[in-house]
Amino acid sequence: GIGKCVALELARRNARTILACRSRERGQEAVEEIRAATGNPAVLLRLLDTSSLASVRAFAQAVLREEKRLDLLVNNAGVTGLPFSITPEGLELTFATNYLGPFLLTNLLLG
Repeated sequence: GIGKCVALELARRNARTILACRSRERGQEAVEEIRAATGNPAVLLRLLDTSSLASVRAFAQAVLREEKRLDLLVNNAGVTGLPFSITPEGLELTFATNYLGPFLLTNLLLG
């Protein structure tokens, strides 16, 4: 999708690129594909589920702890057409995934 294309282009430009993915298996496949296509070994996988505010907080803490700087953030995750459901944190799934999670992530990484 769009996120993978953006990550591929950033890696082509020799950027250290972190793929924030919900699925470890699919994320690792994307990392390996991007590394092979670009020759850039600095393509990393970190797990993130934007529907979970706990996951967002853990991801942001790890990035702030592990990375010297962050130059660009692409919020690309989103869902549509899912049946109504509530996350374990009591939030509506689509709203949490598409809005609350990315908003929280951006604000946590600004500082």
